[in-house]
Amino acid sequence: MPEGYPLPKFHFQVEWGEGDAEFGFTEVSGLDVETEVIEYRVGSSPEFNKTKQPGLKKYSNITMKRGTYKGNNKFFDWWQKTLFFQEGGEKYRRDLTISLMDEEHKPIVVWTVKKAWPTKVQPTDLKADGNEVAIETIEVVHEGLSIEFK
Repeated sequence: MPEGYPLPKFHFQVEWGEGDAEFGFTEVSGLDVETEVIEYRVGSSPEFNKTKQPGLKKYSNITMKRGTYKGNNKFFDWWQKTLFFQEGGEKYRRDLTISLMDEEHKPIVVWTVKKAWPTKVQPTDLKADGNEVAIETIEVVHEGLSIEFK
């Protein structure tokens, strides 16, 4: 792809560990990070305004959507592990790798998500007059996001 052109966003993959390798997702959203602002004023400052300092990072929940497959209940199975802490503490947390790919299937931008776990699983909606593919959704929370440009 020639430099100077924006990257297309439709060729990506998600790896989510546990031997599941990759899933064919139709949509991934929520890959953003925000720095909270701390306002501070020194009591002896001659200025009558506050300074603004960077504070803690805040991560959005990541939402991923994919087609529903017969006999594949991995979203719900992963979510269920969060309900039973006797399974060994951190077993339900996973690191995710989300890669935007070029036309040669090589990663261009890689988001690494640290210690993700599902907070919501939503099966497809059902419509008698619809003709769309059944899409299921998983929403995950996490403890960190890094972005690497290759």
